[in-house]
Amino acid sequence: MRKKLYIFIAAAIFAIIFWGSISLSDSYYATIDVALKLVDFPKGYTTGSNLPDNVSIKLKGEGWKLVTLNIGAESEYRVSVESDSGLKYANLYNNLADNRWILSETEVIDIKPDTIAFFVERIVSKIVPVLVDLSLEFKPGYGLASDISVVPDSVIVSGPLSIMKDLKEISTIRKSMFSLDNKKVVNINLPNKTGISYNNNLIEVILDVQRIVDKQFDNIPVDVLDVPQDISVVLLPNTVGCSVRGGVNVLGNLNEDKFKAYLFYLDIVSDTLGSVIPHMELPENTSLLFIKPERVRYIIKTF
Repeated sequence: MRKKLYIFIAAAIFAIIFWGSISLSDSYYATIDVALKLVDFPKGYTTGSNLPDNVSIKLKGEGWKLVTLNIGAESEYRVSVESDSGLKYANLYNNLADNRWILSETEVIDIKPDTIAFFVERIVSKIVPVLVDLSLEFKPGYGLASDISVVPDSVIVSGPLSIMKDLKEISTIRKSMFSLDNKKVVNINLPNKTGISYNNNLIEVILDVQRIVDKQFDNIPVDVLDVPQDISVVLLPNTVGCSVRGGVNVLGNLNEDKFKAYLFYLDIVSDTLGSVIPHMELPENTSLLFIKPERVRYIIKTF
């Protein structure tokens, strides 16, 4: 019984192959979409014109050949710019000789678009900063502990003069990341744009993700700056504490010596309340929550 089943399956497969070979020997119509590519630019020239990405070509030919074209590796319709610059018009039918992979045993019935217009212009280069286009979502209690690091932070961009003259920066393609709870290093590409090239297309982005915590620091001395030589200022109290927020690893490496609290003498003489709020200089990648006490009193002594 099993042997008969194998024979039946083999016969069915053979019949399908035989039927397919007979059917695909007939002539058919098919439409294929292939990438449009401009070639043979004069040295040092390109185009930034808005052109269609693909060309739609209607063909007539044997079924086997049309199937081969649809699944084959060839995927570009090449249009020669020739040795010229300025505004150009190209009839795509005139470029069939440069795309003989289409003509082999097939007949071209229609090409859409049949004509394209573009402007050929000189290539210029400039250095521009890189901006990263990120959408970040953190796990509860986590966040960026420091500024995003971008390597390189600028690139050399080369392209047509009409685009380059107004180019001030270049953004990466958009990258979304979710449930972040630790340090991440990702590589993000710069966008592909007609006529534009980069000396470095891959940008390394470093995200210093840490648990965000609060920590208090006490006994930070308060200095009074710009005091005249014949004046002495006594502060009550002369130290303050503060609470700051930041990454757990950042705050874990800090002590009171990393903080500065101070007043200008002008702050004191301009005061009308009898107490002033100190200025605070914080370590990088921290944010101030509060100072304790918020205000300090003072006594001015004259020699």
